[in-house]
Amino acid sequence: MNKLKVVKVNDEGLEFDNGVKLYSYHSQDCCENHELYFRDLTLAEFEGLEFDLTNDGFFKRVPGYGIELIPIHGFSVRIAGHGSNNGYYSDSLDLIISDGKGFEKTFGISDCQIVIG
Repeated sequence: MNKLKVVKVNDEGLEFDNGVKLYSYHSQDCCENHELYFRDLTLAEFEGLEFDLTNDGFFKRVPGYGIELIPIHGFSVRIAGHGSNNGYYSDSLDLIISDGKGFEKTFGISDCQIVIG
């Protein structure tokens, strides 16, 4: 089991102590946007929490809201999903974990957002 700590939180996502990043991805077209909203999170919310990214149980989908990161021990951390769309474009949203060196895993989370429009 890997025990990873979050060491960086910014608008784009999270970074763990082994260099793996967690972020959302949407292939954006004109006039729409879909994302997990990391802006409201602080590093303090992850203090004392460790995560095991080696299996798919490190997060839970929360349809109509976002996702919930599940630590090995302790309280989960919720991340809201937001989208705006005029209905013409895709509301597709993915959660991605990547080390930037060849490892990447993608999870479909399109139903885990509040879409306006």
